[in-house]
Amino acid sequence: MVTLPDIPSDSALARLFYEERNQGDAAWFALPGGATLFEAGEAADHLYFLRAGRLGAFRKEEGGEPQFLGVIRPGEPAGEMSLITGLPHSGTVVALRDSEIFALPRDVFFEACEADPAVMTELARLMILRSRQAATKASTGEPSVFGFVAAGEPTAVRSLVDKIAREVGQLGYSVTVVGSEAQQAPTEWFSEVERNYDFVLYAAEAQDLGWRQVVGRQVDRLFRVARGDTAPPLEGFAHTTEPLQAQNLIDLILVQPNARARPKGSQVWVDALKPARLFHARRDNVEDIQRLARVLTGQSVGLVLSGGGARAYAHIGAIQALRERKVPIDFVCGVSMGAIIAAGLAMGWDKEEMDTRIRDAFVSTSPLDDIALPLLAMTRGEKVRERLARHFGDVEIADLWLPFFCISSNLTTGAYQLHKSGRLRDALRASISLPGVLPPATTEDNNVLVDGAVMKNFPADIMRLSQPGPIVGVDVSRGRSITADDVARPESVWRWIRSGQWRKGPPIVSLLMRAATVSSGRDLAAAREATDVLITPDLTGVEIRDWSAYEPAVEAGYRSTIEALDKLGRPVTELRRHASRHPATQSPPVTIA
Repeated sequence: MVTLPDIPSDSALARLFYEERNQGDAAWFALPGGATLFEAGEAADHLYFLRAGRLGAFRKEEGGEPQFLGVIRPGEPAGEMSLITGLPHSGTVVALRDSEIFALPRDVFFEACEADPAVMTELARLMILRSRQAATKASTGEPSVFGFVAAGEPTAVRSLVDKIAREVGQLGYSVTVVGSEAQQAPTEWFSEVERNYDFVLYAAEAQDLGWRQVVGRQVDRLFRVARGDTAPPLEGFAHTTEPLQAQNLIDLILVQPNARARPKGSQVWVDALKPARLFHARRDNVEDIQRLARVLTGQSVGLVLSGGGARAYAHIGAIQALRERKVPIDFVCGVSMGAIIAAGLAMGWDKEEMDTRIRDAFVSTSPLDDIALPLLAMTRGEKVRERLARHFGDVEIADLWLPFFCISSNLTTGAYQLHKSGRLRDALRASISLPGVLPPATTEDNNVLVDGAVMKNFPADIMRLSQPGPIVGVDVSRGRSITADDVARPESVWRWIRSGQWRKGPPIVSLLMRAATVSSGRDLAAAREATDVLITPDLTGVEIRDWSAYEPAVEAGYRSTIEALDKLGRPVTELRRHASRHPATQSPPVTIA
């Protein structure tokens, strides 16, 4: 008999499905891994129940990558909301592995509801439960079965996975690691293991060719593990991973043997494997292993930093407060000046290095006083370019210790530009190219890029696509940041020059910077929805182009972050935590009959 989570086997839903299957009204069919159950926009003419396997729900915005919504496990329904409302499906459901499905026609379902109202009542209960979990941002339907397979030259995959598993157990979950000893196990054995543990981690070494094939078809999400000091192999990768690759569910872990040296050459791995996410794991570095454990359990923390000119100094104070309160930062992104701070964090700068470098680049002398004849902009942008080169060198985004992205605005295409690869300082130069103040950046394909704040100043929604855990956002563009005094024409141009005020840039700079960072109500609502902790420092008195206002801005960011954390009542990492089905004490060993 088909059963649903939290529903007794003799419930109305289970009884309905059992009866209709016997009468021939419920169709049974097999759905191979990678096949689509239904597409977004299709009519909802069946209620589906998953008997075996795993389904993944996805939504894709026009021109964007698939957004993973959650996993549908055996015994769970699919397509029920669209069936009840009579609307087309809002998402696409794909088989993550070979699956068995029962389908009940729409008219048969509603006839059964008329005969037994308890059927609709129980289904409504499930729908309300899912809606409440979504509204409270609780983690639902997240992946729980992960594969780790070697890529390229041999590396100790099982050893790495064992370390990750220990950290997952420390977080309060039951977890087991399964290796090639399970290669000949029957399908029912895999299902039983996945029912008995919160998380199942499959590990395949380079020599486990057959087992690697099995793992590729058995998991919700796959990690390829490679040595960061080697080149990717010339041969292709197993076709069994194509369904996961198509849905952006394959990540890459580069194991770095030298914990002190910055990674190099990681982009060639990204180009070869095209992972959804890249992680670096320094050998024997506990923090990197703990980060991966948080990623698996939905407790990783993403930090989003907005643009806002000199007001973005507040981000430094926010980071200091997060570190002081032991809040881990696992993913980071930023826009405009927020991208600069985020990049420093991803580089591994500690408090002292962040302070020294930002003071040198922005505080000691203005970066915008190389005034030029305003043909393209009021400044030549040479000082900004030189300072980016001095502090970020030729580091590639793929070689940063933390997953990082920043945003610029593509005036050629009329959409925001996502920078996840390439040379870091080039991405930062594009993200801070405020129109009219700095000359725009250009690309090899002849696109014109300007400040990211023009089109998306607070990309919390994009961060949500990268990771399911809590998101902390620091938005310095809110509140009163410009007044009539800031854009008043100087009474005397010569007096204005002699006073040194010209180094901030003329008053029009404030006007342009503020105009670029004003977000629409719709954007603000989307950002707030995607953010679990939203920090808006009180920066009254910090003018957007006052590059010398470092201390008050840093202090405002620190104070606001401490206040926000004090209001939570629980650690940030647990804001989206889902309960353990099998609370971990000591995970029993996995045996194969």
